[in-house]
Amino acid sequence: MVEGWGAFQSAWEGFRAHHTDYRELDDDHVLVLLRFIGRAKASGMDLTQMQTEQASLFQIRRRKVTRLVLYWDEERALADLGLAPEAT
Repeated sequence: MVEGWGAFQSAWEGFRAHHTDYRELDDDHVLVLLRFIGRAKASGMDLTQMQTEQASLFQIRRRKVTRLVLYWDEERALADLGLAPEAT
């Protein structure tokens, strides 16, 4: 996974994930809403011009992540978990 993630990141300038919200769902689950930021080296495409709202669901046991679910669509994550979007 580390090798694949490194290869992915090498295609971008300034690539990073910026959290927009944390939600503690229960004692074992935390949902992190995030947006990716960066510019593609080959095309110059800027991720801030695209819808990049995503989510990561962490299951934590004994202070260790035991499961990670990645959602490429924040709305899908919220729907799957029966949550409503936060009012801004």
